[in-house]
Amino acid sequence: MSRCQGQPNGSLSAVAGDGIELRARARVTVRTNLEQLIGGATEETVVARVGQGIVQAIGKQKSYKVVLENPEIISREVLELGLEKHTAFEIVSIDIADIDVGDNVGARLQADQAEADMRVAQAKAEQRRAEALAREQEMVAGVQENRAKVVLAEAEVPQAIAAAFRGGKLGLMDYYELNNVQADTKMRSAIAGDGASGTART
Repeated sequence: MSRCQGQPNGSLSAVAGDGIELRARARVTVRTNLEQLIGGATEETVVARVGQGIVQAIGKQKSYKVVLENPEIISREVLELGLEKHTAFEIVSIDIADIDVGDNVGARLQADQAEADMRVAQAKAEQRRAEALAREQEMVAGVQENRAKVVLAEAEVPQAIAAAFRGGKLGLMDYYELNNVQADTKMRSAIAGDGASGTART
C-alpha cells in the first residue's frame, strides 16, 4: 500500500541547517502485518511518523544543496529510524517524489533580529537625548538661580552703604571714591566689550 506524505497542499515543510526551507513530497509504501493489525497503531500513525522523520532528517543537513543533490539520504535516514515499531505495518520504501526550495527562513530571521536591534538602538539614543536635554535644562535653571542671587546681593549694597553712613563708618569722600572705582570698572568692562566686538567684526 502506498501513501503520499505531506501537508494539505501535498508537501512537507522543513528547514535545513543553512536556514533554507525545503518543501518535500514523499511516497511511503507500507506492508500490513495481519498478526498485529488488531490493537496496533494505524497507517496514519506510521505516515505521520515518517513525515516527522523527514523533517528531522532535512534539519540535520548543513545545507539544502546536500538534500537537492542526494535526496536518497533522507529516505535512508528515515528508514534507519525504525518508525514502524509497535505498529501493524512495515515500511517497505520511502521515495522522495519532489523537493522545492522555499523561503530563506534564516535570512528572514536575521532581518527581523537586525530590525529589533535597530529599534533598541533608537530607543537608547532617544533616552540619551532626553537625559542630555534634562541636564541642559538643569544647567539653565542653575544659571538663572545664580543670577537671582547676584541681583539680591547687589540690592543689599545700597542698604549696607546707608548703614555705614548712619554708623559713621563711611565718609562722604569714601563714598565718592567708591563710586569712582565702580564707574572706572564699568568703563573698563565696556571698553573691553567693544574691543572684543570690534575684533570679531574685523
